Amino acid sequence: MSGTRRAAQQLPLDLGHRRAMGREDFLVSPANAEAVAWIDRWPDWQPPGIVLTGPPGCGKTHLSEVWRVRAHAEYVGGQALKAGIPPPPALVIDDAQRASEPALLALYNTARAAGAWLLLNAPEAPARWGTRLPDLRSRLGTLPVVAIDPPDEALLTGVLLKHFADRQLPVPPEVVTYLAARIERSFAAAARAATLLDQLALSRQRPPSVPLAREVVETMAAP
Repeated sequence: MSGTRRAAQQLPLDLGHRRAMGREDFLVSPANAEAVAWIDRWPDWQPPGIVLTGPPGCGKTHLSEVWRVRAHAEYVGGQALKAGIPPPPALVIDDAQRASEPALLALYNTARAAGAWLLLNAPEAPARWGTRLPDLRSRLGTLPVVAIDPPDEALLTGVLLKHFADRQLPVPPEVVTYLAARIERSFAAAARAATLLDQLALSRQRPPSVPLAREVVETMAAP
């Protein structure tokens, strides 16, 4: 049994998981449990859909991909949204706050009339977008807003373990615990920490350890 697997067994995690339709596992924790529940609840949504919010790296794009595959939805970036195009039966709009307001209003109206489903992604709730069109502001206000919080320590631990397993890097449990308690709570930070620890261990010709993890944390904290 590999060192990484031993580490995973010795460090108990109270996390659920899902296979993200051919992509990497999506780990579930209190930080994203409500959002996962909403995705699981589809198609028992009020039309035309929901707004999924959260800071960069929180997993909203990944969770939207789970829904996109499940709902056979299409995908469009907010800035690429055009007015006058009939919506598909299901659509993910990434960075919806960047969409043209007339285009987004037209899409909302046609989607509702056609019974199409929308999942809008944005860093913040529509009430904070500064929407100028009153009709659009009113319609967006009817959509449920589902927030994903920054990853908690348990979720970061699971993500770190997966990154180390992907790299086939045996990491003792105390090293994973040390990193999870000290790095920024984001998936991007977890990925960078795994990369830095792997590089340090290789360059020093030493196995991962708390002293090496301390260097990783110091490097990531440096301006």
